[in-house]
Amino acid sequence: MTTYHALNEQEAIEIASGIDGFFPAGAHLACREIGDGNLNLVFHITDNASGKSLIMKQALPYAKVVGESWPLTLDRARIESEKLILEGKLAPGLVPIVYKYDPELSLTVMEDLSDHIIMRQGLLNGTKYPLFADHISTFMANTLFYTSDLGMNQQDKKLRVKDFINPDLCKITEDLIFDDPYTVSANNNVPSAIEDAAEALRNDRALHLEVAILRDKFLTNAQALLHGDLHTGSIFATPASTKVIDPEFAYFGPMGFDVGAVFANLILNYAGQQYWTSDDAARKDFRRYLLDTIEDVWTQFDRKFRSLWNEHGIDRLANSTPGYQDYYMQRLLQDSIGFAGCKIVRRIVGLAHVADIDKIPSDEIREQAQRGALTIGTELIRRHRRAQSIQELIDITETTMQG
Repeated sequence: MTTYHALNEQEAIEIASGIDGFFPAGAHLACREIGDGNLNLVFHITDNASGKSLIMKQALPYAKVVGESWPLTLDRARIESEKLILEGKLAPGLVPIVYKYDPELSLTVMEDLSDHIIMRQGLLNGTKYPLFADHISTFMANTLFYTSDLGMNQQDKKLRVKDFINPDLCKITEDLIFDDPYTVSANNNVPSAIEDAAEALRNDRALHLEVAILRDKFLTNAQALLHGDLHTGSIFATPASTKVIDPEFAYFGPMGFDVGAVFANLILNYAGQQYWTSDDAARKDFRRYLLDTIEDVWTQFDRKFRSLWNEHGIDRLANSTPGYQDYYMQRLLQDSIGFAGCKIVRRIVGLAHVADIDKIPSDEIREQAQRGALTIGTELIRRHRRAQSIQELIDITETTMQG
């Protein structure tokens, strides 16, 4: 029996060679460790002769970004593998194919997406993704509806909830997103130039009330099986293809947390565009594209989710009660806007930032982007319970970031 240990590149090659029928017999495989994330080892295995390749992702028993002082359960590898397989069934073509899961090594072997690019980097390069709104709205509508009480037998859902209990990674979210940014914490990473803004966050009791309400939903509302970390760094894309990766934070929670994560990361890129697109006209055009994408994501998600509900809803009362569907979707939008705000705030003052803003070399422009993003994030949090349309999120973003 194989005992758990962190793999090296040669061991990764040996495992890849043993996957039946994938690589040609006797293939000379090459491997390199490419993990640049916060939690895992990632190996890229290639056979130059056949052109075939795959990815191996191994969970470490601690947070790679911090080290062994931050232990983590290896069960997250099982959760990620099972979630990817489920997503592949519910949203075919929108996630990488899983070839193998090894529970002893906490290892998932999956499709190589090297012909795609991480969407965050693509946006920094000025790439537009005309099919993204369609793809990600389909992904969210299908994965969220069919794992909710609207589209899944409620007793079966309760049994599935226990399969995706994910306390270690939920604890990361609970602390880094809903607590640390609003207090003095060793986990925060506050740029010195905006320490005054961080102090204002810590002292804003009205804002804390709204964050506490959103945190309570994250803690208690097992609405559907979430991806749990659906940002542009967890999406591989080309203008014609979208692949969602890294669902190791998956658990049953409020749907708006996934939807809001998509909104938040498009807004963070919007805030950084003051640097990334120097030409005024081009910058205005790209920012318009980002806001149009946000609007399209919500509009298409709303339409697709309602369509699934109308055609496949299994709950009699939810299906037959006039006004309930509108109430449900309105609340989902409000949650999405609030969670988007929390996601934005944590990316400015919390532990893990985003390249969209942190890689801006100009101190002045970077500070401007940081302050603008914080203003947007806090306004979304303050106003989420009163929001009536996605246009309000767009207006807040546009009004805050002029230029």
